[in-house]
Amino acid sequence: MQDHLESLVLRMRKGGIRYSEALREFQRIFVLTVLREQKWNQVRAAETLDVHRNTLRRLIHQFQLDIRSLRTTRRRPPESERPLPLDKKERAT
Repeated sequence: MQDHLESLVLRMRKGGIRYSEALREFQRIFVLTVLREQKWNQVRAAETLDVHRNTLRRLIHQFQLDIRSLRTTRRRPPESERPLPLDKKERAT
């Protein structure tokens, strides 16, 4: 893996990419990869990255990542929008 990283660093340096730009891009890709691996679940991704959930949210905002557009699965609707089970409907009336 070290050989791959060294090769990448050399290509980036020859391409004129500065350290700060390279670091930011690496962090962005790292966060995106972990989020994708965790199926866009931010709590599990934060645990995997060993950062606090708020830190991950700040990184997502900093990198201007639109999680909603990247997520391929639909989220479960909030309880207030879910239909009541039959036995609860009967009790409510």
